[in-house]
Amino acid sequence: MIRVAAAGDLHFGPDSAGSFRPQLEGLEEKADVLLLAGDLTKLGTPEEARVLAEELAGAPVPVIAVLGNHDYQSDRPDEVRALLEEAGVLMLEGEGTVVEIDGEPLGVAGVKGFGGGFAGKCATDFGEPEMKAFVRHTKDVSERLREALEALDTRRRVALMHYAPVKDTLFGEPLEIYGFLGSYLLAEAVDTVGADLILHGHAHRGVEKGMTPGGIHVRNVAQHVIGAAYAVYSFGDGDELRTGEFAAMQPATH
Repeated sequence: MIRVAAAGDLHFGPDSAGSFRPQLEGLEEKADVLLLAGDLTKLGTPEEARVLAEELAGAPVPVIAVLGNHDYQSDRPDEVRALLEEAGVLMLEGEGTVVEIDGEPLGVAGVKGFGGGFAGKCATDFGEPEMKAFVRHTKDVSERLREALEALDTRRRVALMHYAPVKDTLFGEPLEIYGFLGSYLLAEAVDTVGADLILHGHAHRGVEKGMTPGGIHVRNVAQHVIGAAYAVYSFGDGDELRTGEFAAMQPATH
């Protein structure tokens, strides 16, 4: 049985110090790996990333993460990534990694993702250069996700992203902004190759559970949605996905 702890949209800042580290105590008894689905910081500054890096350093299980749109706000995503990597976090963007869990390799492929909308009501790369660039960026990141998943020579795989791959997990968000919350191309990329689980964040007012057209479980793990520091999902033989413990959030200490 593989146990995955997951959370998104931590939105860490200087005032967040001490709010996440206590949740990691004993995590190794509940999960084998911790996946973070982007928006790790509030405004994407190195100062914010440094606070989170201190919380994650020496975590009791491997930590794997992708960046979110907030982590790009200050135009310093490379610095944010570097600081987290220095703390031992495996950062992915169109890349994959393998974690050994009780002798079984788990492959994780990750991208930030992007918007564009969902089948029947989506943007197309037609018209103005700005619109073409918008949609082509989503196509590019989706293709990188597909390639990263395909390169993982593991029986078990998880796709990690920030933007939503299906609209199922967006219910509760205004319909007018669905196109900025995710893209069906992300789900299409995963369905093409296959995976056991897709994790995303970004949709604070959405819902937790969804499914791709190909039948892959999708979970929106934004902390605002799961109402917890993290959720634990487990899977093994068969297609069953089990939801385990939700770790209650604690206030930051100052």
